[in-house]
Amino acid sequence: MTQAYYSAVLDHPLNDVWSLIRDFNNYPAYIDGVSESLIEDGKRGDEVGAIRRFCYLGNWIRQRLVDHSDRQHTLTYAGLEALPFPQDDGSPGESQAPAPTRYQGTMHLRPIAEGDRTLIEWSVDLETEPADADRWQALFDSWIPVWTNSLARTLARAS
Repeated sequence: MTQAYYSAVLDHPLNDVWSLIRDFNNYPAYIDGVSESLIEDGKRGDEVGAIRRFCYLGNWIRQRLVDHSDRQHTLTYAGLEALPFPQDDGSPGESQAPAPTRYQGTMHLRPIAEGDRTLIEWSVDLETEPADADRWQALFDSWIPVWTNSLARTLARAS
């Protein structure tokens, strides 16, 4: 098991950030590249056990909401299928793509009193083959800041 982690300060009040991300089905509203999202089986977007199916950069992905707390301002999701490693870009020295990984991600918001801002911590636990752990961690270490920056841009547009 390995973990990718990123934290950032968002120049917006915690309640504004939480109101945007707390609905598990709201992904297209704040993640660039997500064109649509659907909650299966008529569950609510804040209901533990809800499954979202979303299209990210042309790929359909299914995730289950594992934990959700309005009091703690956290949500945890898990991929339902192992995620395949993206196609190699032809970089030298990378002979074979890593095996698919299972993953579970957590978004946690904390208030920052000074300036009425929000600390976001976003971590993804990756269940990988040991030989593939570094490449998977590096990939998620590059993706999570992109997703967080997308969230920040969405919040800026709404202000």
